[in-house]
Amino acid sequence: MRHRILGKTGMWVSEIAFGCAYLGTRPADRQDAINLVRKAVDLGITLFDTADIYGGGVSEEIVGDAVREVRDQIVLATKVRGKMGPGPNDEGLSRYHIVRACEASLRRLKTDRIDLYQVHWTDPNTPIEETLEALDYLVRSGKVLHIGCSNFAAWQVAKGLWVADRKGLASFRSVQPPYSLINRDAERELFPFCLSEGIGAIVYSPLGGGFLAKPTMPDAPPVSWARAAHYQNRPELAPLEKRAFNAVHQIAKEHGRPPSQIALAWVLHQEAVTAAITAATNEEQLKETVRSWEVKLSDEEIRTLDEATRIG
Repeated sequence: MRHRILGKTGMWVSEIAFGCAYLGTRPADRQDAINLVRKAVDLGITLFDTADIYGGGVSEEIVGDAVREVRDQIVLATKVRGKMGPGPNDEGLSRYHIVRACEASLRRLKTDRIDLYQVHWTDPNTPIEETLEALDYLVRSGKVLHIGCSNFAAWQVAKGLWVADRKGLASFRSVQPPYSLINRDAERELFPFCLSEGIGAIVYSPLGGGFLAKPTMPDAPPVSWARAAHYQNRPELAPLEKRAFNAVHQIAKEHGRPPSQIALAWVLHQEAVTAAITAATNEEQLKETVRSWEVKLSDEEIRTLDEATRIG
């Protein structure tokens, strides 16, 4: 497994991250989920990404149980923003909610620190100054090492960096956007900005919500959150999605590898990408995903995939 430095943190992370969104969705599978996380560690994955809202906190509990013995060998990332209770202050990016949510995440993760604490998406009801002051407090108290943001536009990240610089606060060290051959929106502004400012990009949905890994061309379009913005409301497959699927599967056939490895290898080839988050529900899927780092795409294959899916 290869490792890359996350932005300006000096912290090395595996280029394939284990996404924990689906851990513990069924209570009976709890031990299986714990074993899967431990297998990911054995296979060389060191970056684990979860969030407090995943399973209502169950995902964090499973991760905490699974990595307790190797806590100092892995990088633990979680997120805050979503609704975690019935009250009006049980969600959002206010200082009131962030500080309490962090304490709750620490308890569930059974750790004394969160290596990367990310705001899950924006909160229009809370000024960014309030959010960053809360995150800075957590960093200064040692409960959080670094902070990041997920699902932010480039201008929102830029505003956050400006506020942090002006007020002397901890600043975002990473972003987490969706990115794949069928959703290259991040290339327009976010990735160039990240490269300019030294911000790490941990991308999710690198297989287009599983679309590119299907054995045959699906009849239904990919899930909306995995699609490029201008395709999200289309009820049919977009021409770009068809081209991407065909190109990935043709190259996969030539390599004698699963299409998922080709699609993921293309994502990891991008200069702005630090790591790609992938999920697995069983050990075979996990092993298949991890072996993506072995794939060496030729310049011609990269060009083929680029040209089939290039954004306008």
